[in-house]
Amino acid sequence: MIDVKFLVKNPDVVRENIKKKFQDGKLHLVDEAIDLYQKYCDCQQRADDLRSQRNSISKEIGILFKNGERDKANEMKKLVEANAQELESLAKQQSSLMDNLTKVMYAIPNIIDPSVPIGENDTFNVEKERFGEPVVPDFEVPYHADIMARLNGLDLDSAHRVAGNGFYYLMGDVARLHSAVISYARDFMIDKGFTYCVPPFMVRSEIVSGVMSFAEMDAMMYKIEGEDLYLIGTSEHSMIGKYIDQIIPEDQLPLTLTSYSPCFRKEKGAHGIEERGVYRIHQFEKQEMVVICQAEEADMWYEKMWRNTVELFRSLDIPVRTLECCSGDLADLKVKSLDVEAWSPRQKKYFEVGSCSYLGDAQSRRLKIRVKGKNGNYFAHTLNNTVVAPPRMLIAFLENNLKADGSVAIPEALRPYMGGKVEIR
Repeated sequence: MIDVKFLVKNPDVVRENIKKKFQDGKLHLVDEAIDLYQKYCDCQQRADDLRSQRNSISKEIGILFKNGERDKANEMKKLVEANAQELESLAKQQSSLMDNLTKVMYAIPNIIDPSVPIGENDTFNVEKERFGEPVVPDFEVPYHADIMARLNGLDLDSAHRVAGNGFYYLMGDVARLHSAVISYARDFMIDKGFTYCVPPFMVRSEIVSGVMSFAEMDAMMYKIEGEDLYLIGTSEHSMIGKYIDQIIPEDQLPLTLTSYSPCFRKEKGAHGIEERGVYRIHQFEKQEMVVICQAEEADMWYEKMWRNTVELFRSLDIPVRTLECCSGDLADLKVKSLDVEAWSPRQKKYFEVGSCSYLGDAQSRRLKIRVKGKNGNYFAHTLNNTVVAPPRMLIAFLENNLKADGSVAIPEALRPYMGGKVEIR
């Protein structure tokens, strides 16, 4: 959510930003926001005038009573009562206007960074850099579900009977590999100086609406029936929500956190759920990183965060590349975003395994996360990034470490988490 005062002063900038995001249907919201804000300010001005009048009248009433002019004083008291009634009416109007203004402002996309490529959808995303040499082996690389099945590591049929499509049982060494990757990612981020956290896996609606757009919320979140609770789609939700209504001393910034959680997603509008594989699923686990900082440090942390993910994947012998997300591919709260994609030897192309996002002060503005600075309070800036998210990450791991005999090599960095094993068969 952008600052309404910025919108009022720079309506053309906001309109141009909406056009760059190919959301022309939202252009009318700029005028609506200006109109609602002006009406709110008019109410505020009238309320301030009434309070000033009330103070003057109250003083005059005191003088009249002191001089024994009781009848005149009682007449003046009627003015105070009328004044109070109008103030009560204005308060209700202001509350209604602010509710409507907030809804409109929530729907207006954040101002994107000048570096963001302009494009309508993800086909306009721009490759930034490659890390590691993508290799296509001289033997056939099976579908990832088949690799897992041959290792006695995947049972989709039982999962379908128990929960339906989009769920899975991981078994044996594949399940152990899944846990090993999560544990390795946790320690990797702790070694980078991040504070480890296990957050709540459910959050209230005010947190959900504070960290994401209504469209994202509808497409992703599972609601707990009869409760004001949602299952998290990523631990970023509860990690940012941790600081709702808080004022953070400036000398405590930056806050650098890495969190583990299961994640639950409806995947609405995702062209169905794969029945055979574990690429697009309703439930998975993830190690996340979150940074809360000052605006001037945000670009530096953005760079550090995605590079952490690249380093982790390269330590597991997985080639990756980075893509700058274009304007039309950015969620409404994002200032800019960069995807990390892993190489798939089977498909002979890269696929997404993580995303690093900078959201400016949009989330903190919604959740009222402020910083106590030397010259007053201001809104914090927030960033988030996927460290690793198996089982999708396992697809890249298994394909890139598969041997011709069907065994899977365990890179040295992961061996301590796999009981010293150098391969699984």
